[in-house]
Amino acid sequence: MAAQNPQTTQNTVLVAVFAALIAALGLVPPITVGIIPVPITLQTLGVMLAGALLGPWRGMLSVVVLQVLVLAGLPLLAGGRGGLGVFLGPTGGYLVGWIPAALVIGLLVQHWALRRTGSTARFLAMLLSTVLGGIVVIYAFGVPWTSVVTGLPLSTSALGSLVFVPGDLLKAVVASLVAVSVHRSYRRLLGGVRTAAR
Repeated sequence: MAAQNPQTTQNTVLVAVFAALIAALGLVPPITVGIIPVPITLQTLGVMLAGALLGPWRGMLSVVVLQVLVLAGLPLLAGGRGGLGVFLGPTGGYLVGWIPAALVIGLLVQHWALRRTGSTARFLAMLLSTVLGGIVVIYAFGVPWTSVVTGLPLSTSALGSLVFVPGDLLKAVVASLVAVSVHRSYRRLLGGVRTAAR
């Protein structure tokens, strides 16, 4: 049997590690809010980190791996949730939104944020990347889905989602700080993507 390509092995390990990281963040109990039946969890931080650190395709694949396991019934989501019913419920749109979120964050980081010159400019670009992917994209899927499933008016679903914004902004800041630091120390993490001088 031919030896496996070391790069393929590394990619497989990184995808598995970040899928496990997102699952581990689900061990933190969710916080429920009364406005809409969608809990606040730490797992979107894992999605942001996956996209920002692994790039678009590996980051997205780590989310897909996690969600396939959840679909299979494993209780890997916050609160010990799992199974098809989670995706068909009020939170389903947010969960589906994790996949394009990791993709968008990865694309923006790889092709834009890491090419910024200067630490401050790079951090701000990283932050904007995680906000666009990890908040705007996820909400674009989650808000309409919650409205459809619960029968709430779209405006009510959108208004209710505002309760998540402060926490999600904090997660984006944390993910950006981590990503900037990691990429500074390990420049080949994204396959040797060219970065601007510090």
